[in-house]
Amino acid sequence: MSSTLEQKLNWLKEQGHAPLLTKLQHGLEKEGLRVDPQRKLAQTPHPESLGSALTHGNITTDYSEALLEFITPVFEQSSDALAFLADLHRYTFKNLGEEQLWPASMPCILPAEADIPIARYGSSNVGTMKYVYRVGLEHRYGKVMQTIAGIHYNFSLPEAFWPVYQEYCEDHRELQDFRSAGYFSLIRNFRRYSWLLIYLFGASPALCKSFLDGKPHQLQELSPDTLYLPYATSLRMSDLGYSNKAQSSLNICFNHLNTYASSLDRAIRTPYAEYEKIGIKVDGEYRQLNANVLQIENEYYSDIRPKRVTRSGEKPIHALMTRGVEYIEVRNTDINPFLPVGIDQPQADFLDLFLISCLLMEEKEISTDECEQISENHQRVVTRGREPGLSLIHNDRERSLQAWGHELLTEIEKTAALMDQAEGSSRYADSIQVQRAKLDDASLTPSAMLLAALQESGLGYNDFIMQQAEKHRETLLAEPMDADMEQTLITLSASSLQEQAEIEAADTMDFDSYLQDYMSH
Repeated sequence: MSSTLEQKLNWLKEQGHAPLLTKLQHGLEKEGLRVDPQRKLAQTPHPESLGSALTHGNITTDYSEALLEFITPVFEQSSDALAFLADLHRYTFKNLGEEQLWPASMPCILPAEADIPIARYGSSNVGTMKYVYRVGLEHRYGKVMQTIAGIHYNFSLPEAFWPVYQEYCEDHRELQDFRSAGYFSLIRNFRRYSWLLIYLFGASPALCKSFLDGKPHQLQELSPDTLYLPYATSLRMSDLGYSNKAQSSLNICFNHLNTYASSLDRAIRTPYAEYEKIGIKVDGEYRQLNANVLQIENEYYSDIRPKRVTRSGEKPIHALMTRGVEYIEVRNTDINPFLPVGIDQPQADFLDLFLISCLLMEEKEISTDECEQISENHQRVVTRGREPGLSLIHNDRERSLQAWGHELLTEIEKTAALMDQAEGSSRYADSIQVQRAKLDDASLTPSAMLLAALQESGLGYNDFIMQQAEKHRETLLAEPMDADMEQTLITLSASSLQEQAEIEAADTMDFDSYLQDYMSH
């Protein structure tokens, strides 16, 4: 009996639709801390030569003033997104002076919590709102959590794919509703199987002691400044130092767009007692945007999100509900400290295969019990993923991670065969072989390689990651970027500063009224 995935792939092949899968849409977002020569979090403002963090489309900041975020345009080829990301690094290196870009997900040496600078976006209402939102995150979760960095992989199928797929499914809904349902099916299967991505690509098994300064934890000491768990894959994706009772009560399992959106909508409108104690505006200073379970939708943390590009002033939920899901954002990707930009082509190829397979696999809803099993599997893999003989819960039974992983790769291999045939290459099959080797030999995973490198070099976490930062900077600058590209980025930086100034000059409303108006819609 062939699998649902196999049947759909065969149909795409027989009907001549396979080339549609070569026209995927890709975008990358990558965070990275600026650090000073002493391996400490930079205390300097966002470099003006990088433009305005408020209005620059490709270089901005995330939580902290020191946490850069690079955003690529959307490309059909993931290789183009990776090349653009590399150029953003090159441009930034030229404008960082003595500072370095930290090439790991877990942060460098952190100062006292009060001295972690929150990102600033100027004096406009929209800039102030971004700042106050981050002040709210500080009061709710602390600042240390917010210095963790990751890579977001944005992915969508070409628009021409959906009518063809709808015909195969004999579905008679509006195309927009069918497409949204398809993406939600992808998301559910992603959540079932994303433990595999964390095992294969997790790269944060260790961290700097300053991250947990004075807090209770279960980690072991690897060196005087380094804590770790021997079989961990991704401490970034664990609940380390991050417990969020308010969010766990949301219990969002992504069965349908309308239930997902209504859960989020309820959360941004429902007051939460713990947050009410913080206060909203105290002694004339804002502490948070509101005292609700979520200040805004983006506060909800998930390893994958359905997305739709918003219009000016539009809330993400409204965009999703009115125009449907446009793409998905994969958020569980650690920065690999061995790679110049933290991710490479074989990993991008495997992510494409994984996501296409999740879309075309069986469309099952997630029950409350399965939701709990997904959380348990996630927890086991982030903290103990490389433990010999580790088992996960599959269909209510314990099952070996290796056996289940190989079974999934055998399924995904069928997608690879179709993709390679459509492209006339072997790169997709090759990317599967690289992952198979990691299942057979855990020492080949990035998390194991990082621990081995720390042990063999005798360096602590901070010294080793700083050494990698210097190496990657040299590697990337050894290949200069195209002069036109550099000029484009110089122009963008200047025009973004001008745009910020214009937004500030155009504001006519005071911030209290602006916030009230935004929250009331």
